[in-house]
Amino acid sequence: MSVQAFILIQTEVGKASSVAKSVSAIPGVTLAEGVTGPYDVIMRAEAPSMEDFGRTILSKVQGVPGITRTLTCPVTY
Repeated sequence: MSVQAFILIQTEVGKASSVAKSVSAIPGVTLAEGVTGPYDVIMRAEAPSMEDFGRTILSKVQGVPGITRTLTCPVTY
C-alpha cells in the first residue's frame, strides 16, 4: 500500500508561486497549488512507503528555498 499525504507549506512573503513551482517538479508530487489562509501552498504527494516518502519527497521539499514551515498530513483510508 502506498503512502499519500497533503503537505501544508508556509513561505516567505512573495515566494508562494516559486515554491509551488519548485515542489511540483519533485517526483511523487501529484498536486501543488498556491492558496490563501494560514498556509501559502498545499501539495499532495505519494510514495511506496513512509520511508520512501521521507527520503524521496520530504527531504527535497525541506530543501526548497523560501519555505519557512511545513505540516505533513498523511491520508488514511
